[in-house]
Amino acid sequence: MHEHDVIVVGAGGAGLRAAIAAQEEGADVAIVSKLHPVRSHTGAAEGGINAALREGDSWQDHAYDTMKGSDYLGDAPAIETLAQDSPEEVIQLEHWGMAFSREDDGRVSQRPFGGLSFPRTTYAGAETGHQLLHTMYEQLVKRGIEVYDEWYVLDLAVSDEETPEERTCHGVVGYDIQSGSIEGFHARDGVVLATGGPGQVYDHTTNAVANTGDGVAMAYRAGVPMEDMEFIQFHPTTLPSTGVLITEGVRGEGGILYNSEGERFMFEYAYANNDGELASRDVVSRAELTEINEGRGIEDEYVHLDMRHLGEERIVDRLENIIHLSEDFEGVNPLEEPMPVKPGQHYAMGGIETDENGETCIEGLYAAGECACASVHGSNRLGGNALPELIVFGARAGHHAAGRDLGEAEIPTGKRGEWEAGDVDTPVEPGSVSPDSLSGGDADAVADGGATADLGPTELVERETERARERVEALLNNDGRNHSEIRSEVQQSMTENVNVFREKESLEDALRDIREAREAYSDVGVADQSRTFNTDLIHTIETRNVIDLAEAITLGALAREEFRGAHWRKEHQERDDEEWLKHTMLSWNDGSPELWFRPVLLEGESKRYEPKIRSY
Repeated sequence: MHEHDVIVVGAGGAGLRAAIAAQEEGADVAIVSKLHPVRSHTGAAEGGINAALREGDSWQDHAYDTMKGSDYLGDAPAIETLAQDSPEEVIQLEHWGMAFSREDDGRVSQRPFGGLSFPRTTYAGAETGHQLLHTMYEQLVKRGIEVYDEWYVLDLAVSDEETPEERTCHGVVGYDIQSGSIEGFHARDGVVLATGGPGQVYDHTTNAVANTGDGVAMAYRAGVPMEDMEFIQFHPTTLPSTGVLITEGVRGEGGILYNSEGERFMFEYAYANNDGELASRDVVSRAELTEINEGRGIEDEYVHLDMRHLGEERIVDRLENIIHLSEDFEGVNPLEEPMPVKPGQHYAMGGIETDENGETCIEGLYAAGECACASVHGSNRLGGNALPELIVFGARAGHHAAGRDLGEAEIPTGKRGEWEAGDVDTPVEPGSVSPDSLSGGDADAVADGGATADLGPTELVERETERARERVEALLNNDGRNHSEIRSEVQQSMTENVNVFREKESLEDALRDIREAREAYSDVGVADQSRTFNTDLIHTIETRNVIDLAEAITLGALAREEFRGAHWRKEHQERDDEEWLKHTMLSWNDGSPELWFRPVLLEGESKRYEPKIRSY
């Protein structure tokens, strides 16, 4: 068994920042990651990092823009924490050597992004995430922080008290991809989940193949509620053939969207009379799909993004990576012709419920980055707010897990404080099918692990490790269905039925498809019997997480009967602040998902954010 003070699961931006922060507090910290750190999906982030750095800008304006962008479903304490801490974190990155783009006078460059009232997005060309990842990895090496890379975390080791608020997380169980061994990791002070988003729930996504929502699913099954899972961001500019992202920076620099008629449709059809292409992402994505659905799309599939008028010198200086992506994946040279783009799944606003310090309702368990929901983004994330979320809340989670006193959190977690029970009519029963050793259903779970409360921390980790070994043996020895068929059916159903435009009948169809997938998964098998680099086994385990998160997204979308941010319902095309100014919460509840709600916190440090009509 491996033992450390703090264990960070995941080595992207949030995980690296959490590990550095814990080390700064003097903790013995280690990262456990299924990827080498510099292969993490943070490296694909292109746009930038929002921070109020210049005269004429302020953290208060950043906070207001973020609250407005969230369609007033963000929690003010989390939003204000992001806006206040982001400048310091950006300056720290610069001091660590991050190669930001700069103005002629040497200042870090900032450019406009969608939904911002001030050009506050710092960037490093069109490779900001790549630069951020390598800068922090250098710090990891410099500090001698131990990394267990290519270790896939299978489960959390959590005690099994009756309510999640009484439970404690003592570590994780990891699978060594290189050797096939399964070992326990005891965390003396805390575990930080930084496992990224659930993009692989959809078949057209900007997310990497590794983004299967592992941390969210593990925390959910351990008893931590998932928050606002229905809010999925579809980025308006992805390449049609692959889902590869074309940064919002193209539009920030002045790129223009055209339909098949050559019309600048954001203005022509009044989707955003003031901000046009720089309206928030949900607005632009709906506009593009409306153009396509009404017959003004190109080849009935996409629209054009044109940046030729910016000039070759400016494009090469600030957006060179976009030239290569367009040429490599679409065969289009954007210096000579417009790029084809269409909306694609990009980001999950919801995730593991945490407070503004990254702490969950389970003692010793933290989450940061896209897998977490504080909630900063509410129903819609602004471009340029994901990377500061990684570094701000990664740092806070790492510091807190290692013992720093950050003060009492204002955001409650679990069923503490004010909440109300919820209900939603579904065509099929959600949740686990039946106890079975293959899917890791209720047979191996209370807190999805079946530990007993009277075990000590190391004994509990050992118990979970042995259960994980049994589950893997069962998967390897079962001659059942292949995971790829099951996963593909879920992805196709989600893309068809739980996309930008949603309606009740389609959401119910998705729940039926997910139920069939869950039943099929109860007899899943692994074809590859080898013990080393067994990606078939890993993908099989990931598929269970994909199923759990697909169901959660769809349940939340069916329950929320209004139009807010990225969530659009055909039957409910108005924002309803009287009924729905609240977070959608979902608890696993031993395999019988429980829906409940918590009020949004709009009271800030010095003012209350009153909901207003959101227009751009």
